[in-house]
Amino acid sequence: MSVRVRTVEVLNGLRLRLTFDDGIVTEADFSDDLWGPLAEPLRDPTYFAKVQVDPESRTIIWPNGLDPDPDVLHGDQPPGDQSRLRVRRVQAVS
Repeated sequence: MSVRVRTVEVLNGLRLRLTFDDGIVTEADFSDDLWGPLAEPLRDPTYFAKVQVDPESRTIIWPNGLDPDPDVLHGDQPPGDQSRLRVRRVQAVS
């Protein structure tokens, strides 16, 4: 069963803090990973801050439809070969 994002918090520097349904908290740094037509709008911090948790897929999503894999955001799977996304676990909550 795949993990689900419970909450997302926007941090400085195109980073997000994500809390998952299993209590794991990660920080995802997108600052070096926003290339290509779908990701390019996210370079604007105002647009980046429009991220939210999708109620159906339970991952994060932006208005343009970009929705990263929650297993990658959780740290269980590596990002794709060309991705420079950095994910680190910061804590587990009870």
